[in-house]
Amino acid sequence: MNVRVVGLGAGDEDRLKALVQLYVYDFSESLALDVEADGRFRTPPLDMYWSDARAHGFFVQVEEKLAGFALIQERSRLTGDETVRDVAEFFVLRRYRRHGVGEQVAAWLFDRFGGRWEVRQRVDNAAATAFWRRVIGRYTGGRYDELQWNDERWRGPVQRFEAVSRQSDGLA
Repeated sequence: MNVRVVGLGAGDEDRLKALVQLYVYDFSESLALDVEADGRFRTPPLDMYWSDARAHGFFVQVEEKLAGFALIQERSRLTGDETVRDVAEFFVLRRYRRHGVGEQVAAWLFDRFGGRWEVRQRVDNAAATAFWRRVIGRYTGGRYDELQWNDERWRGPVQRFEAVSRQSDGLA
């Protein structure tokens, strides 16, 4: 599969919001989420991905088709440390899961930004935890730490590791 990662640009807000609806829908059963009166789920704020230099948004494309997104922040959600990169949100459409797309995108992100990373999963999302353990384990050769975080900021597993920056324009 031809996988590409493309940065968000001006005018991409509606496309990202549409994909975020699908992302939130994936959580609707486990989090008991309902749609609002307008038929849409409440979503996290996205404006920062166009206005904050420490927030980075990307679309995932497979064979030139929109297939997901990744939202990265240069700040630990857990400690506030601004030298840590955080995978804020990561989504691949179901059609493209279990084909290596997510792993390729994650490795591209780790290579692009390098440095210290934290990747969090909800305590009740065993599939995401298995995915991230496998991806980070392969990427680091097993050299990562995992914590079970449990406070008002987060509840669930967190993998921490160091990535080496290897600049790339995108996947192909």
